[in-house]
Amino acid sequence: MKSWCALFLLLSTAVHAQPASKPRARDLGIPLNGKPGPFNAITDVPGVLVGYKTRIEGRGKWVLGKGPIRTGVTVVLPTGKTDRTYPAGYFIFNGDGEMTGIPYLHDYGTGFGPVGITNTNSVGVVRDAIGAWCHQRFSTKTALDFSFGLPLVGETWDGLLNDINGLHIQKEHVFQALESAASGTVLEGNVGGGTGMVCYGFKGGTGTASRQIRIGNQDYTVGVLVQANFGRRDDLMMAGVPVGKEVTDLMPVINEKDGSIIAIVGTDAPLVSSQLNLVAKRVTMGLARTGTYGTNSSGDIFMAFSTQKAAFDADTKTTTYRSVDKSSLDAVFKATVEATEEAILNALVAAETMEGIDHHKVYGLPHDRLKAVLKKYNRLNEGK
Repeated sequence: MKSWCALFLLLSTAVHAQPASKPRARDLGIPLNGKPGPFNAITDVPGVLVGYKTRIEGRGKWVLGKGPIRTGVTVVLPTGKTDRTYPAGYFIFNGDGEMTGIPYLHDYGTGFGPVGITNTNSVGVVRDAIGAWCHQRFSTKTALDFSFGLPLVGETWDGLLNDINGLHIQKEHVFQALESAASGTVLEGNVGGGTGMVCYGFKGGTGTASRQIRIGNQDYTVGVLVQANFGRRDDLMMAGVPVGKEVTDLMPVINEKDGSIIAIVGTDAPLVSSQLNLVAKRVTMGLARTGTYGTNSSGDIFMAFSTQKAAFDADTKTTTYRSVDKSSLDAVFKATVEATEEAILNALVAAETMEGIDHHKVYGLPHDRLKAVLKKYNRLNEGK
């Protein structure tokens, strides 16, 4: 029993423990454009770390405060475990959702510290825990100490599978996600904040992808991480194929409400806040490629950041950022659209069938049937 518990704890917190045999969208022969980075993840952007805490406990009848628990928290650290600020932007595609810290980002165009994603009812505790973690690490030990910051935390609703009103994410869980944050391969599907999520009527969750681009004589990376909890089955498209209209069974026992999506875009390309606002907007086009039109009940909020370091002149009290020329932004836009689409597909491919409260069951996308549908429409990449 002790060894099983140790294994469960490892899988609950580790980032780069993705089984080598677990396929992703490209492995199933879904034709996708663009050149991904080595890990095909947001962690391909130098310095970016990702951490998770996953809670999967109990089964059967729902009991408020006890479970079953199917939830978690995901953290993205744009500048690693440092207190360096970074230029950032955002876009609210549909406001039936939440992301804290947006007013500061709107006015000042910079972010500070980790970005969190969790379930709807745990935004407050995750925000406070991220702030406390930053204070512990970066406090100036003075009364006028702003190391707590104004953390950015987004959410999607996992109440179909999780005892969401039981408030099962606590400060220590967020600290575990932060301390475990790492570069490299990123777990996908039923992990972190994406644990209990549903996407296009299939099991959804966490997904990521990246693209390598060249602007002038410089190479850059654009990475995207999503928490996918949105979309209606008959709208689902993969590589232009109407998969949702072909796989009409395996529906959740309850399918009344569309969910939401949070997307985090990161890049090492030198971009300023106004440009990052434009990058965040392009997430919507990656969503559209998967079939959604953006429903009324979906909270779709996207944040984008650049890891470039600003130059500060203490004598003149000025901060200088570099920026890609306007005429060269299209490479970043295209990479964002492609990586967003693939991150969503990766979430769907990785997620596995899950049973939650009151035996509610959400089915994972069946890989064999997906490949058969792609082949029917002559879209299967036979090399995979």
